[in-house]
Amino acid sequence: MAYRPAFRAFSRSLSFFRQLPSSSYFSYSTAAAAELPLAASSPIQILRTKAEVRHWRAAQTLAGNSVGFVPTMGALHEGHLSLVRSSLRMNDKTLVSIFVNPSQFAPTEDLASYPRDFDRDVALLSELEYTPAETPKRIAAPEANVDESVLRTTTKVDAVFAPSVEEMYPSGIPLAVSEQTGAFVTVEGLSSQLEGAIRPQFFRGVATVVTKFLNIVQPDRVYFGQKDVQQTVVVKRMVSDLCYGCAVVVVPTSRADNGLALSSRNAYLTDQVREDAGAIFKGLQRAVDVYRTETDAGKIIAAVVETVAEKIPVEEIEYVCINDLETLEELERVHPLKGAILSLAVRVPNSFGGKTRLIDNVIL
Repeated sequence: MAYRPAFRAFSRSLSFFRQLPSSSYFSYSTAAAAELPLAASSPIQILRTKAEVRHWRAAQTLAGNSVGFVPTMGALHEGHLSLVRSSLRMNDKTLVSIFVNPSQFAPTEDLASYPRDFDRDVALLSELEYTPAETPKRIAAPEANVDESVLRTTTKVDAVFAPSVEEMYPSGIPLAVSEQTGAFVTVEGLSSQLEGAIRPQFFRGVATVVTKFLNIVQPDRVYFGQKDVQQTVVVKRMVSDLCYGCAVVVVPTSRADNGLALSSRNAYLTDQVREDAGAIFKGLQRAVDVYRTETDAGKIIAAVVETVAEKIPVEEIEYVCINDLETLEELERVHPLKGAILSLAVRVPNSFGGKTRLIDNVIL
């Protein structure tokens, strides 16, 4: 079951752009985007190439260290940092990537204006650390006459992988799919609905770059946020089907005080729009309340739309959908013993005079 009042009109507007040559409505320089960010006197090791990462990974293997990997596009916020903290708690070593991936952007999207601040990102990562509350039993025997605090090793982010576009896409990466050459990964059956219906090349780009990263880093665990719930479903299936040996760890969504899911694109919004956008999570919470006594998808969705529309015009709601947790099949009714994903996307005004898409979800 789904609610999509804005999708048809939105698709018609995109069709105009798709009829034009990409250069006529979006100018993007791969060379400019490939310029390596600078981080003077970084407290964290900065790795630029696949060879450097593989050398670093080999050293961790020889030392018997587990490796957690957090892929990001930079412009870090508390949501990203919560992923990193999870990795610090669960692994001996943590590597974070900062790479704005061109292949997941359509020619009409915001690749050129996507927020970037590499030095700030590295500074934030350098401040994170984790110290176990208790001494690991495998390290200190009860009769050992040692200061246990010394044995509680503090873990910090060990390295940042910040490759160039050429390093990740040696064949080049024009934004128009029809012009791209080389190997790409598509997860069939999970990539064309919900976000994939509006951003057709998005999950192809995500699956491709995550595949590249997993091949380079070979992590024990890789971390994603629940806010991008369809992405987590796609990556889990890809990791399973392509026989990767790592675990996919999904971390709960981080939110602002009013419930708005944290996103790098929130930087595009005014304070008033951010405040009004709190209605998105309020609508999801209202749906959870309805679900306690009602399993009909239509009634649950109606509760979301009614609540969100108090602050955001109905015509700006792209979709509200209830889908199966694994197959993403649209559901008419939620099975109480299995649950479902309730997700939505809306458009809100941004400070550039355009619209920014916000997505969110809850698990019923």
